[in-house]
Parts: sequence; C-alpha cells; structure tokens
Amino acid sequence: MERRQFLKGAALGGVAASGLAAPAIAQERKEIIIVSTWGRDFPGLGTSAQRLSERITELSEGRLVTQYFAAGERVGAFDVFDEVASGNAQAYIGADYYWVGKHPAWAYFTSVPFGMTNTEWNAWIKFKNGQALWDELGNEFGLKCLPCGATGTQAGGWFNKLIETPDDLRGLKMRIPGLGGSVMSKLGVSTVSLPGGQIYENLVSGAIEATEWVGPYNDYFMKLYEAAKYYYTGGMHEPGGGLSFGMNAGFWGGLTDWEKALITAACYEELANQAEEAIANNGVYLNRLVNEHGVQVESFSDEVWDAFGEASAEVFEETADHSPLAKKINDDFQAALREEGRFMKNFEIAFTNQRNRVLGI
Repeated sequence: MERRQFLKGAALGGVAASGLAAPAIAQERKEIIIVSTWGRDFPGLGTSAQRLSERITELSEGRLVTQYFAAGERVGAFDVFDEVASGNAQAYIGADYYWVGKHPAWAYFTSVPFGMTNTEWNAWIKFKNGQALWDELGNEFGLKCLPCGATGTQAGGWFNKLIETPDDLRGLKMRIPGLGGSVMSKLGVSTVSLPGGQIYENLVSGAIEATEWVGPYNDYFMKLYEAAKYYYTGGMHEPGGGLSFGMNAGFWGGLTDWEKALITAACYEELANQAEEAIANNGVYLNRLVNEHGVQVESFSDEVWDAFGEASAEVFEETADHSPLAKKINDDFQAALREEGRFMKNFEIAFTNQRNRVLGI
C-alpha cells in the first residue's frame, strides 16, 4: 500500500514538475515567418516550399514553429527579399536570380547561362567556395542563404513561332529573368521578369510572345500549352535552377547551433527531394504535353546556341566589371565549372551518352 501511494505521489510530482517546466519550454519556441515567391499548392515549386516549411517544424518537434505565406498572401512574389532583409519576416523561399537588380552576382546562386548543372552546383556550394561566397554577398544585404531546392536543367521555353536562327529572336517579347534575360536582350529580345502567377495571363493576352518557366512537370500545370505551340528543350539560361532559403541575418545569428544545424539539414533534404521529384515527373509530363495537348517539342540549332554563347561571354564580362565581389564570385564559379565539367564530360556524360546509344534511348 505504501509503495502504491509512493508511486502515485511520484507520478503526480512528475506531472507537476512538467507543468512547471511547460512555460519555459513554450518560451523557447521560436516563430519563423516564411514568405515565398511561389503560389500556394503549385506542383513542384510551391509544394516543395510548403514541404520544407512543415519539415522544419516537424524536425524541431515544435520548437521552431513556421508560418508559411505563398506569393501574394503576405507580400508579392518579388517583395520577399525586402520583407526578410528588413526583419518583417524571418525567411523567404525563392530563386535568388530575381535579385540581380540589387546585385548581379545573386544570379550565380540560382543559375547562369552555360553554368552548372544541379550536381555541379551542389558540389560548388557544399564542398568548394560557393557557400562562403554566398554568405559574403548575403552579408551586404543582411541575409544568410542556404540551398533548399533545385529544378534541374530547365526547358528553353515556350514560343509562338519557330526559332531557327538568331534573327528569329529579334523583337520577340519574352519573360526570362536573371542573366539569361541579359543574354536574350543582347540578341534583340525585349525581356521582362514576371512572377510565375502572372506568366499565363500575359502569354494568353499577347503581352509577351514567349516565356521560360521550369520544365515539363511544372510547366504542365501552368497550362502554357494553351498559349504557345513550340516547346524548346534544354535552355542555355538555367542548367541547374538552385533555390534559396534566405534568412534575415539577425534571426540566423540568434539561433543556437542546434537550430542552425536543424534548418540546414531540412534545407539539404529538400534540395535533394525537389530535384529528384523533378526527374521522376518530367518525363511523365513531357509525354502528356505531346500526346494529350499536341505540343511540338523543338531544340535550338547550333547557330542559335553559338549566338547564346557569344552573348553570354559579354554578359559575364559585364557582370564581373560590376564590383570586386562580383568578379570574385564569377571567377571562382567559372574555375569550378571548368574543373567539374571536365570530369563530368569524361565520366558521367560519356557513360550516359553511350548508355543511351546502346539502349536506344
């Protein structure tokens, strides 16, 4: 009897103790307001961002509580940078090449023309100088960024006419952001940068005559096939499509080492998940675009690719001339690209080409 009373008392004491501890635990919880450049529930980009937001809360067992706002729910898609830099929100999820108007070197932390594939970019960010250079750039704007997604090599875009020579690009009105847009501008294209939610309406209305978005999986749900007939494969502008979890630097600095490690782990997990999800779905949705909607798949000619290359060289030179930091980032990126690219050419690409030849892929 005495033993039962002792155990009962101990249990009650434990409850009381935990009740006293609960407010302290609650006080340790941190809220993370996340704003995004993507629409809510949009397959691929949007669902990836939402998944990451939920994962941070899940991994932290509720100690980091995220509130996610899709584009337009708290601020506009292109306003998320300032919202986070000012401290009004703690983090954004988006593509950092949207911020080239603030500094052109932001483009290297999404994708640049003739740049790195997803695998190469990840290697540069994680195991070379990429993250340190990203930190150096972010420090100028009060931000700390981590990679949190990747689309893989993106499509060349949707066009209302065939692009057979560089002359066919002249006078074209096209949505294409980042340094890829700068390349197109040099070839006579009238370029604009629109958030994803505004692309369809502008293409249907004729305000633009062409657009790039992502790849078959994401593009299918945008219904761009209703407004453009020709779909060009692998574009020069975005071979990797890395995405950013950009945090307010003050918020990041106030986190514990455990919290920083948890957020980093969640970002790295989604970096892999989104890229692999795209690979799993792009082939499926390319078939649907062709078989269900009569989309005509095309490839740019070597003549057009050469024109892209010449214009890109000019854009990189101008970017490097912007500032010492821009030159530092460009030079390091280009050196890493060539080192990694030579390996990929002689090993992975050599294998893939031969595999596809033998298997008839």
